[in-house]
Amino acid sequence: MSVIEIRGLRRLKGKIKIQGSKNAVLPVMAASLLHSGTVEITNVPEIQDVTCMMGILESLGCVCRLEKGDLTICTEHAFSEEIPAGPAGQMRSSIMLLGPLLGRFGRAYTCQPGGCSIGRRPIDLHLKGLQALGTEISMEGEQIRAYCTELCGSEVTLPYPSVGATENVIMAAVAARGTTVLHGAAREPEIEILCRFLESMGASVSGVGTSKITIEGSRSLRDTSFRIPGDRIVAGTYLGAVMAAGGEVFLEKAPVAHMLGDFKLAERMGAKLTNDKGDGVLVTMDKRPVAADFVTGPYPEFSTDLQSVMMAVASVAEGVSHIRETVFENRFSTAKELQKLGAHIIIDGRTAQVEGICRLLGGDVQAADLRGGAALVVAGLAAERATKVRGYKYIRRGYEDICRDLAGVGADITLIDGDAGSMSLVECREY
Repeated sequence: MSVIEIRGLRRLKGKIKIQGSKNAVLPVMAASLLHSGTVEITNVPEIQDVTCMMGILESLGCVCRLEKGDLTICTEHAFSEEIPAGPAGQMRSSIMLLGPLLGRFGRAYTCQPGGCSIGRRPIDLHLKGLQALGTEISMEGEQIRAYCTELCGSEVTLPYPSVGATENVIMAAVAARGTTVLHGAAREPEIEILCRFLESMGASVSGVGTSKITIEGSRSLRDTSFRIPGDRIVAGTYLGAVMAAGGEVFLEKAPVAHMLGDFKLAERMGAKLTNDKGDGVLVTMDKRPVAADFVTGPYPEFSTDLQSVMMAVASVAEGVSHIRETVFENRFSTAKELQKLGAHIIIDGRTAQVEGICRLLGGDVQAADLRGGAALVVAGLAAERATKVRGYKYIRRGYEDICRDLAGVGADITLIDGDAGSMSLVECREY
């Protein structure tokens, strides 16, 4: 298993180009199934989750080709409605194929999705939303079977703005007869990106960016080419890295419009941010961070995906920070690993109290989830001795090459032991 080794206390300087968005490209890939033809997706991050989604699509009969960030998907000869158990159990994003498969074949078979161990992520909202469009669902153990004679537009209300459920309902509604009005929709930027992709194929979607989205179904779809914007969570991770280590780094292609809440917190904690006319943001950190309180929540509130990264920053901030996690109950699991590095953190239910110290000590830690692993790398940048982060396979799910990116701006960081910890496309096909 590969291990990331960091020798901290080096100021960062330079430029990092932000990769395409993981959370945007996966539903866009799934939505390609709604059309019998070819779609081209550019600025695709070459990460493990994309590889696994390609494997799933190929198992369904699609043809996928990824070369230097350009992905072509031909769905013309898709023939299967059964998502292989192996990739489905490994990657939670597999559940978003339910809506497109129902729209394409009227049937979808899968199992309970896997992914990172950050807390309960029930799929009941996905299933209830699809049922409202005329889907019948049966469950036996881990197996999920969904089928319909015809998807019909309807009024759908989500009691919680689940991103995945919103995506599934929108994609199924594109293939439904009549109009669907979705109330309580999630407002994350990735929802808007998915809707723009669907529109580029000929779908009719209105209310994008609001909690009420209207979809006119049964429109003829067409081939398209679509570019994925920069990844706001990756950009936020590198923002946190500069705040922890100090320095000046330009985050090229960071999706500035999607990160205003992140920037507000960063500025409260002492970062200086300069927007370069929409082409990215310059992050300058000359002093030790300042403590701040914050709460996670659905967009536009502060993202739970960046909570552990900012906890790492708070660990070396001046003063005491209080963090309230409202989305995933196990998102604080990274705190135990940060404590191994010398961080002063007290967990009380869904609140963390972080008393900052001048510098962390370094040590040997284990990543248990994607964003927590990235947070441990950020913490290692602020440690006086070497830090080894195990569990690189989790980080590889969402970051093309975190070592390359940080080394490029002056970090002393190395991937050792040779095993990238990622699942190849061949391995995904073998499930």
